[in-house]
Amino acid sequence: MGSKGDGGASGTEGAAGTEGAAGAKRPGRTRRALLFGGLGAVAVAAVAGRDELGRAWWLVPGVSKPRKEGELDHAGAGWTSASPANWRLADRPADYRVDRIVVHVTQGSFASSVDAFKNPFHRASAHYIVGQDGHVEQMVRELDVAFHSGNRSMNERSVGIEHVGFVDRPQDFTDAMYGASALLAAGICRRYGIPADRKHIVGHSEVPGADHTDPGPHWDWNRYVRLVGEALGSEH
Repeated sequence: MGSKGDGGASGTEGAAGTEGAAGAKRPGRTRRALLFGGLGAVAVAAVAGRDELGRAWWLVPGVSKPRKEGELDHAGAGWTSASPANWRLADRPADYRVDRIVVHVTQGSFASSVDAFKNPFHRASAHYIVGQDGHVEQMVRELDVAFHSGNRSMNERSVGIEHVGFVDRPQDFTDAMYGASALLAAGICRRYGIPADRKHIVGHSEVPGADHTDPGPHWDWNRYVRLVGEALGSEH
C-alpha cells in the first residue's frame, strides 16, 4: 500500500492520480485499437506467423485468455483474491507489455493489507504481498492490472510487490523477506524478459507523479537487486 507521510494507501487508477505524469504514454497495444481496426490486426498477424497470430487473438474485444480462480503465477504462493474493484481485467503481456516491478511497503500488518485489498472501497491492490516470514500471497493475477502505483501507465506495465512493515522500521525488512521477494522478482523478470536492475525494479516513490515515500530509506536496494540477479542466475 505504501506510505504518504506516515500512512495512506496506494494511489488508484480511478480517482486522484489516474494518469500519472502529464503526457505519459501507455505501453503496448490495447483492445481499443481493434475497435477501430476490426480484425485487421489479426489478418496482418496471420501473414507474420503463428506466434504473432496467437498474440493478436487476445487483442480482440471480448476475448480473454483462459484463467482459473486461484491459479498462481508464483510457485509456493498463497492465494487470496483482491476485490474486482481494486484491479482491472487484462491479458498481459499480450495487450500491455510488462517491463517494470514496483516495490512497496504496506505501512501495516499482513492481515490488514489483505483485508484492504479485499475491500472494494479501498480502490487499490497489488499483485503480491511478501511477509516478514517470507510468505508470499498473490492477490491479483499478473495477467491483470493491479491499482498499486497511482499512475495508470505504470500500473499497466508493471507488477506490484508489497512488503509487510513500516518504512521507518529497518527491522521489518528481514532476511526471509528479502530472499522470498528476490525469488519472486526473479521469476517475474524471467517471465517477461525484465532486466534485473534499478531502471526496471523501482520503488513506489520513484513512480512519476507519486506522493508516497515507500519503500523508504531503510530498504537495501543494493542487496535486493543483487539477490534478484543471483536468483536469476541460479535458475539457469
